[in-house]
Amino acid sequence: MKIPEFELERFQSLYEHHVDYNMSESGVHPLKVSDVLPAEDYESFLNQELIYAQTNGPELLRERIALLYNDAKVDNILVTNGTIEANFLATWGLIEAGDEVVYMLPNYVQIKGLAETWGVTLKGFHLREDNDWQPDLAELEAQISDKTKVIAICNPNNPTGKLLSDEARKGIIRLAERVGAWVLVDEIYRGTEHSGEMIESFWGSYDKLICTCGLSKAYGLPGLRIGWMVAPEKFVEDAWGFKDYTSITAGTLSYDLAARALEPTTRSRILGRNRDLVLTNLKILQDWIAEQNGLFTLSPPDSGAMAFAKYHFDISSVEFSDKLHHDKSVLVVPGAHFGLENFLRMGYGLETPNLKAALARITETLQDLKVL
Repeated sequence: MKIPEFELERFQSLYEHHVDYNMSESGVHPLKVSDVLPAEDYESFLNQELIYAQTNGPELLRERIALLYNDAKVDNILVTNGTIEANFLATWGLIEAGDEVVYMLPNYVQIKGLAETWGVTLKGFHLREDNDWQPDLAELEAQISDKTKVIAICNPNNPTGKLLSDEARKGIIRLAERVGAWVLVDEIYRGTEHSGEMIESFWGSYDKLICTCGLSKAYGLPGLRIGWMVAPEKFVEDAWGFKDYTSITAGTLSYDLAARALEPTTRSRILGRNRDLVLTNLKILQDWIAEQNGLFTLSPPDSGAMAFAKYHFDISSVEFSDKLHHDKSVLVVPGAHFGLENFLRMGYGLETPNLKAALARITETLQDLKVL
């Protein structure tokens, strides 16, 4: 797989060098085991045998995942090691060398990297800042052909935090149906909607459709490494076989905690806690932007814990990000890594005092650059 250099740099920064404030993350501050596991269950949890669990995911967990999707059955669900494995298995099962993939931009670049590695013709269609980060459906229509095997999208979007409009959703499905292409939808940020109402999944809108999701972003449980795909039963059956030759299974204790987190009452509590944090912190970020004398503008995100902020002074986003990292120990993601210069992806899902401290250090950097 062609691994983007910036991903390697980001993880190296996190795990080989201390970073005070990590604003490169796009999820909320992680929960603790005690936030999921009631105290009265500690003993039984600790006395579990660390066996191999069912490799497509325990039935209870798959049942609770299926509840998140209209008309999904247990056999439509494959549990994976994070959404990243779900995306990998879906892409592996869909494309071969010589196929054509049409890919939403900007986007998380995993599927793009896989497609490039496997010798696939890759075409982009863009979300437009001047259209409130909605896609130009005419551009998408121009990119697809009878050779198009997959249209890959991310909704809610990374890095903009925007939700696709109903018109865009219907248009993408209509164009996919026209050429018989699969639609692969990364829905990892579903559940982070600022309105408090979870958007409808793409699942059920088309027969050649795969959705991926997981517990790392909306649920604040990245350390469990639990993701999943929702797909037609035959595709899930084949992908399960692929999974047996990649990771085999996720951890027994992770399966247990994931099933507890997705129990409907617990799920609602977790999502509510995380949404409160996100909304509190977004207001802080927006107030900070308003205080920077027009140096930043932001099209407010609809979801997630990340903002794709545009800045209006002369420095490359990579240079700006590096300066924040090395001088102030604040980690953000440069817009250049999403193909858009003069933007920063700024995660605001940190604990609130840490977000305030990180923003203060960015202000210091603006002063150092003599633009403020």
